[in-house]
Amino acid sequence: MRRFIALSISALLLAGCASTPEANSQFSAADIGFAEMMIPHHEQAVLMSDIALTNSSSEEILSLAQEIKAAQAPEIEQMKSWPGVSTPTHMGHMMGGMLSDEEIQQLRDSEGSTFDRLFLEGMIAHHQGAITMAQMVARSANKEVAALAAAIIEAQKREIAFMQELIKFY
Repeated sequence: MRRFIALSISALLLAGCASTPEANSQFSAADIGFAEMMIPHHEQAVLMSDIALTNSSSEEILSLAQEIKAAQAPEIEQMKSWPGVSTPTHMGHMMGGMLSDEEIQQLRDSEGSTFDRLFLEGMIAHHQGAITMAQMVARSANKEVAALAAAIIEAQKREIAFMQELIKFY
């Protein structure tokens, strides 16, 4: 419940701070807004995965981190290529599931099972935030946006289920 409230507050804060993206002939304002929020969201997941590749010795965590990077880095580039998408300026805003600077530093400073537990907890929340964001454009009229949203939802639900099982060991 606390995470839901945090996600709701984050969405309201972001809505109040973000400029309204302009639609174009290919992408709606919602499509562009989604990309401008999801790019920094994915960038943080890649950063978290890079930290995992350095700080974890768990084969499962290392494999998961590699999978996250392999999936999300190309999605970042895809969204950056969409006409009308600006380089995000709101990286500091707390979108759903985003870790704070302090939480990222805590990941950097941790190792072993402590790191693995913090990584899993953080990435589960991060993925839940991404799913919420992707659901907002899952029915986009743009087939590329709708397909990307569906892929994000499917992959991240699958990864959440895996992480929820894995975290039981930490």
